[in-house]
Amino acid sequence: MISDEFVPFDQLSSGPPTIFIVFFALIATTVVAVFAFTIVKGVAQWRSNQAAPLRSTEALVVSRRTDVTRRSHEGASSSSSTSYFVTFEEPSGERRELRVSGPDYGLFAEGDRGHLMHQGTRYKGFTRQGAVSDGR
Repeated sequence: MISDEFVPFDQLSSGPPTIFIVFFALIATTVVAVFAFTIVKGVAQWRSNQAAPLRSTEALVVSRRTDVTRRSHEGASSSSSTSYFVTFEEPSGERRELRVSGPDYGLFAEGDRGHLMHQGTRYKGFTRQGAVSDGR
């Protein structure tokens, strides 16, 4: 016969273990913190660009690069997007990499010299004045 003292499920031991709750809370907090940091960083960059003066300088195109991001969706479908970047060198030797549109990217060649316009990290335009020979 079973006595009243035998309790198969104690009230204190029911529910998920404490370590699971702590681990879940830690992961959730980390995800929210990373999301918030990304938003704050993006807004700060936008505000910095808005406050920056429109700058115009002579520049040399020293390199070009692309960054392809692939995303998988449920099932077999996937998509990708490409970001385009051009690195400019100013007469002072300072280099700056700016994101440009695909059509603008196609017009650049390493060695192009011209007049660069930018506002902070925003590319505003480039007027080509010629190419530099291998000796620069």
